[in-house]
Amino acid sequence: MLIEIHQETPELRKVTQAVDILRRDGVLIIPTDSIYSFACALGSSKGLEKMARLRDLSPTEANFSMICSDLSQMSHYTAPLPQPTFKLMKRALPGPFTFILNAGVKIPRIFRKSKKEVGIRIPDHAIPKALIDELGKPLVVSSVPHDDGATEYMTDPGLVHEKYGHQVDAVVSGGLGHLEASTVIDCTTGDAEVVREGRGSLEGVM
Repeated sequence: MLIEIHQETPELRKVTQAVDILRRDGVLIIPTDSIYSFACALGSSKGLEKMARLRDLSPTEANFSMICSDLSQMSHYTAPLPQPTFKLMKRALPGPFTFILNAGVKIPRIFRKSKKEVGIRIPDHAIPKALIDELGKPLVVSSVPHDDGATEYMTDPGLVHEKYGHQVDAVVSGGLGHLEASTVIDCTTGDAEVVREGRGSLEGVM
């Protein structure tokens, strides 16, 4: 199934259609401000297990990230943030960054069973925010993988649907994606360490 949603002004009817799938433990492919990503609802063990199978991973070993709608929602799922970390995130977000933070106790057990850290994203894209606002909870996400020499399908939602539409419950089409993944910053020790440079520019952030 291909659900086309306007990338700047998401239509509520279509957002609700996608969220109904998430509430039934479904897995979507959604746009972000970096790469198109697999997504399920936080707390959906069936959705998480299905997403792990798509990535050929164990749910307890997979380093999936969470997408939150804003810093306020994010704070419910992380340990208290040092002031420098919070200020850094305010400068960078929303944007194509993943922050690795110490996990809080409200994250469902299956998601934090084998690790004490969690990757958090707040992308600068209206569709993920609309999905989260309608769902009432964050999304668990993992970038759609690419084959060497066949990267075009990562940016074109129609080609994403051709390749993965039979493996997920729906692909949300929301404009062209990007080839670069998010920039990853580890803040678990209190100091910010860039562990992967991606689409998020560090100029003016670090």
